[in-house]
Amino acid sequence: MEKFVIDGRRRLSGSVTPSGNKNEALPTLAACLLTEEPVILRNVPRIRDVGVMCQVLERQGATVEWLSENDVKICAANVRGAALDAPLCSRIRASILFAGPMVARLGHVILPPPGGDVIGRRRVDTHLHAFQALGASIDVEKAYDIRAGRLVASDIFLDEASVTGTENAIMAASLAKGTTIIRNAACEPHVCGLARMLVAMGAKIEGIGSNTLFIEGVDKLGGCDHTIESDYLEIGSFIGLAAVTKSPLTINRVQPDNLRMIRMVFDRLGVRTELNGDTLFVPEDQSLQIKPDYHGHVPRVDDAIWPAFPTDLMSIVITVATQCKGTVLFFEKMFEGRMFFTDHLQNMGAQIILCDPHRVVVVGPQTLRGGRVESPDVRAGMALLIAGLCSVGKTEIYNIHQIDRGYQRIEEKLVKIGAAIRRQSVD
Repeated sequence: MEKFVIDGRRRLSGSVTPSGNKNEALPTLAACLLTEEPVILRNVPRIRDVGVMCQVLERQGATVEWLSENDVKICAANVRGAALDAPLCSRIRASILFAGPMVARLGHVILPPPGGDVIGRRRVDTHLHAFQALGASIDVEKAYDIRAGRLVASDIFLDEASVTGTENAIMAASLAKGTTIIRNAACEPHVCGLARMLVAMGAKIEGIGSNTLFIEGVDKLGGCDHTIESDYLEIGSFIGLAAVTKSPLTINRVQPDNLRMIRMVFDRLGVRTELNGDTLFVPEDQSLQIKPDYHGHVPRVDDAIWPAFPTDLMSIVITVATQCKGTVLFFEKMFEGRMFFTDHLQNMGAQIILCDPHRVVVVGPQTLRGGRVESPDVRAGMALLIAGLCSVGKTEIYNIHQIDRGYQRIEEKLVKIGAAIRRQSVD
């Protein structure tokens, strides 16, 4: 067990480089099971969730070789067994992504219930409906027993634009017989990254970046060399911490198109950013003045499917709003448990009204004071870390393995730009 200890109110400066996108790394690791040939993935974040995915791959007979700190070579030539490791799968939501590759290549997978963040119900029905549409039979008891001969193409309309549901459907359809159409598909940057990787492996996919995908199944996929994009969620986190600490910060290696809505929401909170090619600069002289809607109405920040504001940054912008002048309503539409972390912010001095499980009103600015908090999930943990950086006094954050699931050695990046944060063991 470990904790972060933070001495707040330090001015930061310098530059940071975000790690690879966790949400692209996890499905691309699973996709390595689709081929007997070696696959090289570059810019892979060394985080806990990636470690668990690699352990699952090894348990299934794949070899995992780290070529450097963030480049890994996977070879799944000798994949064995249909049953996935239940204890490992219980630690990570993304374990569900092994289902598509295994049923497509081996014709059978026994998937234990996946784990992950406790932020509300996270249904798997979309995945199962897609597999059934492709000809698989499913037995649901303690685990999901999915069987098929060769999958057969279908015209699939997903009942929700699920990111992992879309990714599983794409991977399964890549080896199905015929041309599959996936409608109401998710089109987040990490979904596009997976699709580009599959194309490099020999898949035939059209419509990448849209919500309708056409996938002509092939008999076999080969190896490839794929580079994962920078994590736009980590970039959003850096924007937030620069704003609340009133620090000038340069963020390297960004993809501007991935940041359009994110920058727009920060701008509504009075946080200005400057884009120069693939570099984003956050100036120190921020107004931190919430912009009301026309006629003076209280503004509302909603999350929704891409290209709207991502749910995984909702915790971050709520924390930033505690340091901004004005009132803003946040409406979390996707998960009924994500807002409950705000009681930690209230205990630190934030003025937040929890209207219901999906909505909070934040009135700022309020001086936050350090204390002892616990990270309930990956994104809330990072939000509390940001709160600690701008708080008066010392903050201790426990349960930081949750933060480690999504951010690669975040304290080392923060120390380099002047933060007073250290990792300590807990008895």
